[in-house]
Amino acid sequence: MFEMFQLPFMVQAFAAAAITGILLSYLGVHVVGRGIVFVDLALGQISSLGVAFAAFIGTGLTSIPLIFTLVGALLMSFINIRDKRLKQEAIIGILYAFASALTVLFISKTPHGDSDIQEVLFGNILSISWQQIATVGIVFGAIALMHLVFARKFFALTESFENGENHLVGIFNIWNFLFYISIGLAIVFAVKINGVIPVFSYLIIPAVSAIMITKNKTLVIILAIIMSVLAGFFGLNFSFKYDFPAGPSIVAILGGIFILSALIRLLNTLMNRKHVPR
Repeated sequence: MFEMFQLPFMVQAFAAAAITGILLSYLGVHVVGRGIVFVDLALGQISSLGVAFAAFIGTGLTSIPLIFTLVGALLMSFINIRDKRLKQEAIIGILYAFASALTVLFISKTPHGDSDIQEVLFGNILSISWQQIATVGIVFGAIALMHLVFARKFFALTESFENGENHLVGIFNIWNFLFYISIGLAIVFAVKINGVIPVFSYLIIPAVSAIMITKNKTLVIILAIIMSVLAGFFGLNFSFKYDFPAGPSIVAILGGIFILSALIRLLNTLMNRKHVPR
């Protein structure tokens, strides 16, 4: 099971998967609580649009995706739907579709269009270097520190969304703005390593799976983080043993964790029904 760690690039891949998975799964608890699961997918796609545009013009491979994602995060932080017939997810879904179309258009004009699209979707975590890992670690560490220091503010805002009080947030809320900026920064660096689909999976699946198992908020965060690390380990192990692509392997393991969590919830529901007096 640990044979893969004999190869340096697998050690680096697991380090990258663990670092990105831990923060993304924590942020995912907020994303799921707010009911904005499309946000991470949309921001990931906007980041990929930045990569595609940078490749198209031949410059700014780091700065342009960052600018695109932060502008996207800024705009999303101002979305405040008043019309009850519309949902925030619908607007974000439109942005995702628009960014996806533009990404494909730009990539189609690059020399290696098909392979570039594959890398945008699932990344290339097996080629990550220690220098890239250090950069991601610093950025993710700074974001984690901010969320740790101001945890009460961020969770209070998320609870307002859970209770349907998001209309009280107003057009501009500093904590909502900082949340979108932090998730935008996390996504732009994570997408470069993992690709859009694994980043979306890391954000949503561990959080949803943990929520299905327990109602304790602290335990939800702990379980989500543990699940993300296990998915990275077993996904890379599966990729190493059976020669499958790393990104899809990690997503497949995350999917298996979700199914297992759903079964645990079902069993708990059945057990509780048996103990309810009639």
